Amino acid sequence: MSSTPDLLVDPVALREQVKDKYREVAADPSRSFHFHTGRGLARRLGYDEDAVAALPDRAVESFAGVANPFERRRLARGDHVVDIGSGAGFDSFLAAAQVGHAGRVVGVDMTPEMLAKSTATAAELGLDHVEFRAGLAESLPVEDSWADVVISNGVINLCADKRAVLSEIRRVLKPGGWLQFADIANGLPVPEGALRDIDLWTG
Repeated sequence: MSSTPDLLVDPVALREQVKDKYREVAADPSRSFHFHTGRGLARRLGYDEDAVAALPDRAVESFAGVANPFERRRLARGDHVVDIGSGAGFDSFLAAAQVGHAGRVVGVDMTPEMLAKSTATAAELGLDHVEFRAGLAESLPVEDSWADVVISNGVINLCADKRAVLSEIRRVLKPGGWLQFADIANGLPVPEGALRDIDLWTG
């Protein structure tokens, strides 16, 4: 794992804040957050309604993405896919339907409650070609050159060391592989004090 010496915020402290927030989303997805969740959000972001309707509530209720990483390009049958920050598995399960049983999907998340939820849902759905692993975006528990596609949804912006994240994505992708991600970007300058305010990263 590479590292960037002058990070804007402490990556460990940032991870703990993110874990705390998404632990709540896993445990009580119906409560109010500063972001939208669940089926209503998926509808707003333009996900295929039939594909979402085919998933049980537990696979959708904790979804908290920012856009649809499949909007511009569907996955191919047989693809190997890594989902960074897979949460309760929403995008991983949609990816699994697209790649079929000839493909593989590995979801990576750092929040134990999300991993427990996604793993239980995969077992409930009988998806033996989907696996969820504990890990960080900066140090993916995936072998070199394994993935045809890496997906991510609203996660890279929550990582302090983006250079390390992108280096890991490159490592796990096969030559010619794709990164399909959705995230939040700011097109205007941000004051130095705000950049170093860890609460603004998660809020």
